[in-house]
Amino acid sequence: MPANLVKLLPFLQWGREINQAMFGKDLLAGITGAVIALPQGVAYALIAGLPAEYGLYSAIVVCILASLFGSSHHMVSGPTAALSIVLMSVISPLANGAEDYIQQAVTLTLMVGVIQLAMGALRLGSLVNFISHTVVIGFTAGAAVLIAASQLQHLLGVEIASGLSLVDELQAIALQIPNTHGLSLAVGAVSLIISVIARRISRKLPHLLLGLGAASLLSWAIDGPQRGVALVGALPSELPSFATPQFSAGAVKTLSSGALAIAMLGLIEAVSIARAISLRSGQRINGNQEFVGQGLSNFVGAFFGCFVGSGSFTRSGANYDAGAQTPLAAIFSSLLLALIVVFIPDVTAYLPMPAIAGSIMLIAWNLFDFKHIKEILRANYNEVAVLAATFLSTLFIELEFAIYVGVMLSLVLYLRRTSRPRVLELTAQEASFHQQLNQIGLKQSDWCPQIKLIRVDGSLFFGSADHVQRRLRELTSSGNTLVLMIGSGINFIDLAGAQMLEQEAQRLESAGGYLAIIALKHAVIDELKDSGYLDKIGEARLFATPQAAIAMLLRVVDKQRCNPCHQKAFAECLR
Repeated sequence: MPANLVKLLPFLQWGREINQAMFGKDLLAGITGAVIALPQGVAYALIAGLPAEYGLYSAIVVCILASLFGSSHHMVSGPTAALSIVLMSVISPLANGAEDYIQQAVTLTLMVGVIQLAMGALRLGSLVNFISHTVVIGFTAGAAVLIAASQLQHLLGVEIASGLSLVDELQAIALQIPNTHGLSLAVGAVSLIISVIARRISRKLPHLLLGLGAASLLSWAIDGPQRGVALVGALPSELPSFATPQFSAGAVKTLSSGALAIAMLGLIEAVSIARAISLRSGQRINGNQEFVGQGLSNFVGAFFGCFVGSGSFTRSGANYDAGAQTPLAAIFSSLLLALIVVFIPDVTAYLPMPAIAGSIMLIAWNLFDFKHIKEILRANYNEVAVLAATFLSTLFIELEFAIYVGVMLSLVLYLRRTSRPRVLELTAQEASFHQQLNQIGLKQSDWCPQIKLIRVDGSLFFGSADHVQRRLRELTSSGNTLVLMIGSGINFIDLAGAQMLEQEAQRLESAGGYLAIIALKHAVIDELKDSGYLDKIGEARLFATPQAAIAMLLRVVDKQRCNPCHQKAFAECLR
């Protein structure tokens, strides 16, 4: 079978490897997946502001296509909490009525699919590496707060206006607290408590389903619907039919920024989850193929009434723990879900809205990655700043722009760090260059009064050349113009960096000094050769060993200052 065809259609590869034992394990894992996908599909649709059936449509169609065309054998795709809340944020200010809202959500999903497919076709899988993990954690935590806040009205059984900002929404909820519907709150609390207890007992238990089941029983026992407890209602007893999304120049202009943000966030989610699962399974993940799988699932899904989906960590982890062997397990779960929609559409008819709100509250809580948040808070100021900026932006500005804020701040801080590499003045400890080099101040007695030992810890390029040059001039301002530069930390050099080295070499030499360089990487030397600056700087300034560089510098030191010196910083000084 042609290798290119297998890359394009990965199911041709894993489909041939399935045997009877693998088939049975995939079927059992698929049953587990369907049990989890049912309550989550309904919950995520409500987060997105869509009827419950759209969440199940997405959990069916998006999951099947992503499983067939993605590279991961265990990742399960479909609607997710983070993407659902972003979709609602993008569409809510634009839609005129429920029908227009649904149409715009489907159109947005189509645009997301086109963007992701284009990125996969252009093999841009590495782009997700430029969005730091800190940005994703901050955004997800902010989205969790928004998701939880959006469910308070359902949990309390009160009504507030839609499309409010977080602050206005919380204020409206606070004003409605005296009107709390006690039975609704009790039903929601039971759903939340039972789900938490079941999760604590075993992560393999369908905790959301158990919580919803217990809350539904309570609602039935107290005759909740007749006493004001809102219900989700029955699903349409049919699978999604083919329909053409409305696609116009106006829609592209209006939804483009949101579509790009959702496309990138969805790809980050999918690739991150696929890689996390692969660490346990040992499978190799193809990032570009995941782009194609996610893009195709959203693109085609838009024609079947689906809203945007991505990889689900909860369902993917449960799928792997249930013994899934191939993507057939995720396909089984989708097919079983389709059977439920067709033959048991009344499964949600008596499902209380407060119970769904309780489940969503738990989903929101689980979005907080407390382990990594603690690590970030202990890391450094830059990471904390990125986390805080992304989190606060998510809460107080449009969600799609919140992602851009985090990404831009990450890039700015990274560029700032790389443009200010450390330029350290060192000392030769214990009169031997071969031993540990320490920063000046740790062992002043070993400091040579005439020769500066300077190490550059960073690449020399247009952004850092000025900073390095200023530091070199600061360190040689006292008149010591004999410099031994240790270049082991220089990974690359561009024309600006090369020009700076030439200028400093000429400046030091005109002042009666010398610039000697050791430990340059071969790649850096090649870059100097290719640019023609190796000859301008002087190849004689580059030394293969520290002994050769020290010997050369000792030949040009001021002998009158050397003779009475008791420092003896280098082994060569003792000869």
